[in-house]
Amino acid sequence: MKKKLALLSLSIAALLIVASSVLLGQQTTKPASSDVGNYLPASDAVAVVNVKRMLTETMPSILGSDPAKLAQANAEVDKFKTKTGVDLRSFDRVVVGIRYTYPAEKSTKLEMVAIAHGAFNARGLSAAARLAAQGKVRDEKYHGANITIINVNDQMKVLRLFNMQVNELAICALDDNTLALGTPPNVHAAIDAGKRGHAASDLIMLATRDPNAVMGFGANITPQLLASLDVGNDTLAKDISSIKQAYGSVGSTQNDVTMMVVARTDTADSAKNLGDTVEGLRQLGGIFITRLAQPRRALAESALNNLKVTARGTELEIRTQVAAANLAALVK
Repeated sequence: MKKKLALLSLSIAALLIVASSVLLGQQTTKPASSDVGNYLPASDAVAVVNVKRMLTETMPSILGSDPAKLAQANAEVDKFKTKTGVDLRSFDRVVVGIRYTYPAEKSTKLEMVAIAHGAFNARGLSAAARLAAQGKVRDEKYHGANITIINVNDQMKVLRLFNMQVNELAICALDDNTLALGTPPNVHAAIDAGKRGHAASDLIMLATRDPNAVMGFGANITPQLLASLDVGNDTLAKDISSIKQAYGSVGSTQNDVTMMVVARTDTADSAKNLGDTVEGLRQLGGIFITRLAQPRRALAESALNNLKVTARGTELEIRTQVAAANLAALVK
């Protein structure tokens, strides 16, 4: 059981670091918090992604030591443009609204819509998407908005880190410089939300809490979501069940990737107990790291050695930092 918990903790840490590095980005000027929630439907979680830095700084810092992997990552960006007509390089910022659904017991599905902002002509991109689809496309009108629905039906790899199956991709110009991308129902929800948006303001504030972050997120941790998780240990399950919200941010320099995650619990005692559990998992993780092969072992050791756990009132803060180049070990 201890081995299972240690491996679980290491897996969670690795996934958080990788997911954060994938979603990093920046724009030339900090987005105004007042417009971050534009067009976002009611959401259980919100992530704010700065795409410029992801492509021009973070990806090269992670993959720069391996020109072949860097070229492959750029090729995947080009593939997305070829398949959809949407050039990710034209995006400044993407705000993602995430809603939890529960299609079956012990099962959670994330419904997501991406609201992309940039110095592009949104309606021109929508037209380009129709051309790229080569006939595998249909148009739909919803409340006066024109939606282009592309039958992608392909595996798309995101920056050489994650494979995702894209079936139907709906694209809609919400205004001159804003696109909605997602499944047709989720794009419908963005249109319904309109300019003022429907996402909870507290999640938007959490996602934009750090003005220097290259990525931020805020999420509600619902009882239904926790019920769908199998952590394999009653004590750990009890500690996790005390979490009501989570938020965090990712920073990136030329050499390092840093991450902060904060868990908001119901009481100060819960935050302290959760901190004790995380510290225990870190100690167990240090034992089993020695069984990992290089270079993953070096990455895990760096993440654990730099891990700082701090309880403040009802919040537990977890920070860590790794060398950006070490993350290349996770790229296939």
